Amino acid sequence: MEERYELSCERIEEIARIQEVCDRYKDYFEKTAQFLLLMRDTRKRLQDGFLQKAPIEELRDMNRAMYEDVLGANYDKSYANPAVCCEAFGVQMGRMLSFLYTELRCMIPYVFEGMLEEQVIRMELFVEVYNSFAYALSEEMEAPEEKELKETLYWFVSDYSETAAEWRVRTQVDADYDFATRIIMDSDLNDIRYLYQYGEYITPETEKMALYLAAMPEEKIQKMADTYSEGYRIGFVKGNKDLSKKEVVDVRYVLGFERMVKAAIGNFAKLNLKPTIFRASASIFHKKGNLKLGYYGAIANKQFEYDHKDDIALFLDKRLVNRKLEVLRQAFEECREKAAKYAGPAVIEVFGEEPFAPVSKSEASALSEEQQKLSAEYTGASTGITYEYIKGEERSFTIIAFPIPEIGDKFEEIFDETIKINTLDYQAYETMQAIIIDTLNKATYVEVKGMNGNKTDMHIKLYPITDPSKQAIFENCVADVNIPVGEVFTSPVLEGTKGTLHVSRVFLNELEYHNLEMTFEDGKIKDYTCTNFAEEEKNKEYIKANVLYHYDSLPLGEFAIGTNTTAYMTAKKYDIGNRFPILIAEKTGPHFAVGDTCYSHSEEVKVYNEDGKEIVARDNSVSILRKTDPSKAYFGCHTDITIPYDELGSIIAYDDAGNSYPIIREGRFVLKGCEELNKSFEE
Repeated sequence: MEERYELSCERIEEIARIQEVCDRYKDYFEKTAQFLLLMRDTRKRLQDGFLQKAPIEELRDMNRAMYEDVLGANYDKSYANPAVCCEAFGVQMGRMLSFLYTELRCMIPYVFEGMLEEQVIRMELFVEVYNSFAYALSEEMEAPEEKELKETLYWFVSDYSETAAEWRVRTQVDADYDFATRIIMDSDLNDIRYLYQYGEYITPETEKMALYLAAMPEEKIQKMADTYSEGYRIGFVKGNKDLSKKEVVDVRYVLGFERMVKAAIGNFAKLNLKPTIFRASASIFHKKGNLKLGYYGAIANKQFEYDHKDDIALFLDKRLVNRKLEVLRQAFEECREKAAKYAGPAVIEVFGEEPFAPVSKSEASALSEEQQKLSAEYTGASTGITYEYIKGEERSFTIIAFPIPEIGDKFEEIFDETIKINTLDYQAYETMQAIIIDTLNKATYVEVKGMNGNKTDMHIKLYPITDPSKQAIFENCVADVNIPVGEVFTSPVLEGTKGTLHVSRVFLNELEYHNLEMTFEDGKIKDYTCTNFAEEEKNKEYIKANVLYHYDSLPLGEFAIGTNTTAYMTAKKYDIGNRFPILIAEKTGPHFAVGDTCYSHSEEVKVYNEDGKEIVARDNSVSILRKTDPSKAYFGCHTDITIPYDELGSIIAYDDAGNSYPIIREGRFVLKGCEELNKSFEE
């Protein structure tokens, strides 16, 4: 492999000096070759111990140099920008060359991790593409046929899918792959130079976050870590799942939180769990739209990432889908024993970044209608394979969120408020939520209506219970898998569930939506729109790609009533409602989730509230298809959409006799025994 690397470097040096291609393409190949040589030089510096001895200023310079061309205004002239490439080379050729440049940029973390093969295959791909252009010139052609270039790129994606799948699965389930773990456990976390060991983009705000935690009293750090790890443990207890059978916990975080993660790893060790910590890869092999799965640093350019989220459209066909499913199964089969001992993810989310509303570019690759179906097919099938080896009924998870310095001048205040929110008295919430659940257990359906311009008018059919003394429709959710408290949630009966869901402004998976509106019929999305773009077609494309994940429709997997009025008023106090992650936002009003139910792949596991009543609404008419046609039962997505209290007119439950049971009126709880929830509004 080292020999292949050296040969590639020699050839790339030649390309950087002389471009024997048509004039039109010389600048592209020169700049791309220069980037690859920067990666070569970076590798040499790392091998010479640069990270251990360099002053912080030099580390910053090195880091910025690697990401320079996609930062700010630089992106407007970068070949990473599909608009730039398409203008220079035409649409199809431009998209392919922009993809190539983007995939080569994925070498940055591979250089830092010492993954030589991942570097070599991309360098060889670049040389192969360059040679095809050089040969075209020798044949008095401007460029190779687009079909030829596409074939080259296609077989790269297909051929190396096996290696990519194996690496991803192993890093998820095998604690021996410990690149990030060693940084966390072996570094002096008071010396922020450790941040530059990852190969991720580092900003002054990333450094500030790390320094803030470094200066924090140990007891405060431990409190944060305890809330996080204890939520994980309780998730297994409440889910009636045996944690003692597991050996690894999948820790996901954002750079800067290492001190908390280190404390949490100590807590997990007491539960006999070792951490697996894998990187959120930007490569074509691992990308899932705009989502980031794994640890990551600062995002150099969100528009850049959005522009390339559907690059797979350049290649996606039935053959590639089958190939990717085949190698995924093979990867899990090779890791069967490790996968069986995987306990699930423990996620630390962050919030506070400037809201991002992407520009929809015609030059960016987009899935055709047929490819959207293939993408949905792959998502469903790959999820099914994953759950064959990581059984849903045996795993759990937890998620917690904290602000980052980008949230503004009151960052430290907001951070302390967030710790308060994350550690609210769950017993008090559990008691009040039990009152709400007891009321809802009397009902056959619930009506939710908006106010103050909110057009929501939803009729939600509830699961029928046969024994009220032993059964419940809603789960009493406090601070376990989803931190913070609190909500009550259920899987609605799809048949009979209908109406309009509307919210004036919402952030879903870091993307902003204005006037998001969905209509439902028999519990499934019938139509959808928003007002992000002037063209209705673009609005629909935006939602279909990023909320429906290319499915034609999705069922309503969850209806919930959030009860965390403290979090809601914190958002009001600091004007950060638009920056709350869905994890917290979903607790600040009723929410509806489209996609799978909350019990996806673990429907057979009996779940109980603290009062001993079994939650029987774990299935719907779609998820139950797992028993007859599993390919139609799951979608591999679950997106929560929250109506804030100030847009909430009423939540009223009704029984068969027509009796009404108001839960909320004009954004305030009206059930006796739940008055405490309104005190935050008054304060």
